[in-house]
Amino acid sequence: MKLEADILIPVYRPGDRLEKLLERLHTQTYPVRRIILMNTEKQYFPTGLEGKYKDVEIHHLHKEDFDHGGTRDRGIRLSQADVVICMTQDALPADNQLVEKLLEPFRDPQVWAAYGRQLPAKDCREVERYTRSFNYPEESRIKGAADLSALGIKTFFCSNVCAAWRRERYLELGGFEKKTIFNEDMILAGRLIREGGLIAYCADAKVIHSHNYSALQQFHRNFDLAVSQTMHPEVFGGIRSESEGIRLVKMSIKHCVQIRKPWLCFQVLTQSAGKYLGYKMGQKYQSLPRKMILWCTMNPTFWQEEMR
Repeated sequence: MKLEADILIPVYRPGDRLEKLLERLHTQTYPVRRIILMNTEKQYFPTGLEGKYKDVEIHHLHKEDFDHGGTRDRGIRLSQADVVICMTQDALPADNQLVEKLLEPFRDPQVWAAYGRQLPAKDCREVERYTRSFNYPEESRIKGAADLSALGIKTFFCSNVCAAWRRERYLELGGFEKKTIFNEDMILAGRLIREGGLIAYCADAKVIHSHNYSALQQFHRNFDLAVSQTMHPEVFGGIRSESEGIRLVKMSIKHCVQIRKPWLCFQVLTQSAGKYLGYKMGQKYQSLPRKMILWCTMNPTFWQEEMR
């Protein structure tokens, strides 16, 4: 039986890129039922898109009501499809087979989630370009609890930049955290794996998505990442996480030397230092003063609510 799918996209001040995304989604070889947009602040939504597509459903919310997990959970519960594909407004399908390739693994009923490959944009810096190839390789694979000893925390890796969730299982697991700083995808993926489900990495389901973060931005991002993991020891407790980071540093330096750009090794080291320091501080967030937390985080709104 052919699976029905919806696409869910949180939106905030999208600009022209959203229209480009919607255009590409409407050329897919596997058509979806609906595209659900959870838009933050109605005044920033492009008026030209209202009513342009019959299958696009727009839900407006206020900024204080947005949450990485809660908003996506609300959107998924608006769907009646077999599978809901979560995307972000800055991720563009690389071709017209994204949906088709992302849904292929769901022929196995034990696959409860799948995520696509993220390719670097044209303006992506070399170090980040290599990081993308490290985290999103050319080979697809299926991950389950049996991989924990070999992959560690990478077993739980699943990104809502482009990820599909079997809706029935999603609801059984309770869905995304309703109040989370970040990382709602890996929190649920961890529960999914621990409950005996499988996650598919689909290298042929490709989106164009990358960031040129500074070392300080990497610090902020990894602080929030560590906070999210520390807040959920039932998922991440006892799972090794730092060995993959060390391997990425070594491989990145090796790559810079191989392409005869050894000066990029400095960028690798500064970026890695930002990630590491942010992660270690995030693990200790409970002992940090409020002002320090607000400086470290990318999401001060979360802490304003958390600290009331």
